[in-house]
Amino acid sequence: MSLTRLAGRMWLFPHDPDPSRVQPCSGVIDLGDRSVLVDAGNGPRHAREMRAAVAEAGLPEVDTIVYTHHHWDHVWGACAWDADHIAGHAAGAPMVAEDAARPWSTAYAEKVVRDNPRLSASFSGRALAVPDWSELEVRPPTLTFDDELELAEGLVVRHVGGGHAPDSSIVIDLESGVALLGDCFYPPPLHLREPDDGPDEAMLAGLKRLPVDWLVEAHGEPWRRS
Repeated sequence: MSLTRLAGRMWLFPHDPDPSRVQPCSGVIDLGDRSVLVDAGNGPRHAREMRAAVAEAGLPEVDTIVYTHHHWDHVWGACAWDADHIAGHAAGAPMVAEDAARPWSTAYAEKVVRDNPRLSASFSGRALAVPDWSELEVRPPTLTFDDELELAEGLVVRHVGGGHAPDSSIVIDLESGVALLGDCFYPPPLHLREPDDGPDEAMLAGLKRLPVDWLVEAHGEPWRRS
């Protein structure tokens, strides 16, 4: 698991280009005495690899986790971090809580897919991410917001919504000149996607006007605003 500095105080874990693994990138912002993690990893194993890389890089321990949205691949790693706070949009908190109440196991996952075969790809990714279901504890946000949340000077979380998830939020680090976008401009998840659904071009045009040099989508390579 590589951890590299993108710019300023912003460090990145890369996404896995194999779509079957459903492993998004995560950001770590070094605030000097503590770190903020944006998206917790897709499971405990992924998160443990990231924790080891943070320690190896000599970065401060993660104090706060931010969920860009409620989808499993962005939140299921939270249980393997020792963070004091988990921030997420108010609309996503009940959806994470609902996920936390499910009786996760191989048998349960197989039943869900039998009932809704369109979830097959998603649940195959979950099984890869969590080979031992006993390790999984889905953790809802402990700190919610509606429009915007300031985490530190020049570091804010902003709700943008969109078709991919109603709680989609972006993290803007003005000091580093980086915006972490999560999945906000993506079309709806596969099991909800219609043939005409595509990227949200209007949202993407707005994101390109952010006063940053780097835009980081969760399942792709970082790209400069230009």
